[in-house]
Amino acid sequence: MITMPETAVYRVVRSNDEWAIEHENKVEGTYAIKEAAFEAIIGAASNSIKDGVGVSIEIPPRRAGQSSLGAA
Repeated sequence: MITMPETAVYRVVRSNDEWAIEHENKVEGTYAIKEAAFEAIIGAASNSIKDGVGVSIEIPPRRAGQSSLGAA
C-alpha cells in the first residue's frame, strides 16, 4: 500500500534570477515571475486534491525593489 502525505506543500522559490517550484524537496521549472510559477502549481495541486490530499501553497512576499509579481 502506498502512503500519501496528508498535505502536499508547494512553494514558489527563488532560483538565481528567476522563480521555481519546490515540492517534495525537489526544485523544478523556471519562471520569470511568481505569478507564472503559481499558475504552474495549480495543475499539480488539483491532482493532489483529486487524490484526497490536502494542499498548501506558499508564495514569498515582495522584497524591496521588486515588482509586485517578483520580476527583477
